[in-house]
Amino acid sequence: MEKKRIVVLYGGRADEHSISCVSAAGVLKAIDRERYEPIPVGITRDGRWETGGEDPRQWGLSGGDLPSVRMGEGSRPVLLDISAGCDGWYLGGPADGPESLGHIDAVFPVLHGPYGEDGTVQGLLEMMGVPYVGCGVFASAACMDKHYTKILLEEAGLPVAPGITVDTRLLGEGAGGVSEAGQDLLAQVEAAGLAYPVFVKPSRAGSSFGVTKVDGADAASLASAVQEAARHDWRVLVEEGVEGREIECAVLCPRAGQEPRTAWPGEVVLDRPEDDDAFYDFDSKYMDSSASHVEVPADLPDETLQEVRRTAARAFQAVDGAGLSRVDCFVAPDGRVIVNEINTMPGFTPISMYPKAWQATGLTYTDLISELIEGVLA
Repeated sequence: MEKKRIVVLYGGRADEHSISCVSAAGVLKAIDRERYEPIPVGITRDGRWETGGEDPRQWGLSGGDLPSVRMGEGSRPVLLDISAGCDGWYLGGPADGPESLGHIDAVFPVLHGPYGEDGTVQGLLEMMGVPYVGCGVFASAACMDKHYTKILLEEAGLPVAPGITVDTRLLGEGAGGVSEAGQDLLAQVEAAGLAYPVFVKPSRAGSSFGVTKVDGADAASLASAVQEAARHDWRVLVEEGVEGREIECAVLCPRAGQEPRTAWPGEVVLDRPEDDDAFYDFDSKYMDSSASHVEVPADLPDETLQEVRRTAARAFQAVDGAGLSRVDCFVAPDGRVIVNEINTMPGFTPISMYPKAWQATGLTYTDLISELIEGVLA
């Protein structure tokens, strides 16, 4: 059987660059090489596409510097001819002109965050007519922006956390900027009837970048939190902290038109009980393996687990999801399920919830990757 040639695309211009690199390492190590010929293509932080450089399979998050795509020894620029579709992939560099990279059957864009998970790369591949794994342009763009995700979910009748959206470009237009807008922010939170603590986060960022917990009605603390979030996006959400447990559900729909399948919901359990104010920040997710561990299925009644699965499938369909997503929910003490956000390209790192959830549901990491690829090749 002739192997299908699959570009594994990773890196990118987003804050999640290093997480994408490690996700790609996991995919490249687990992909079925009897069926597929993976072609690693990295995107540097300044947007250059390359191949042939550092082998991403060696990358991880333990010790040393975070991995990053760089143009180094052996690297060749990757050039695209949009009009040539699956045959429009070329290697640059030699003086005698570009060299064909050969026919590409599909792309697995293991990209997180802006310029990768937000519909931009998806739109490029759509224009080329190249099949790709994951959500399409609309779902990718809508789910990248938490503000619009909430609008779609509410329209579908799904519960979301109470909150407000702040346009930080309009705050504190004087010399002090956002830092002097604390009283205005307090007034907006009060007018919306939000109870503290609140969580302040960028609308279009991932991996918990720029997220801050604000415990009380303090103008300076609120302004500082908004300012931190605004470093990642001018649109900032201020959401009421939901009393409940954070439960994540993996959704899989490899082929268009299929009913989405859901894995057993999982929970990231923080292993620092002495710190009552801890929440699942970037370091807890990726940098400190002792900070947390994953439990699948989550320790909840079966009825509640099934409700999370039903809610996740509805959320996935509400945003026109395709391929895969991880739907993050809160489960309140009374069993209510509230949707927090949808990640259209969830992490594939060794400690990521998405592959672990499917493994616990009976689908191996390698078979999961194969299902996703076969779904777009059909």
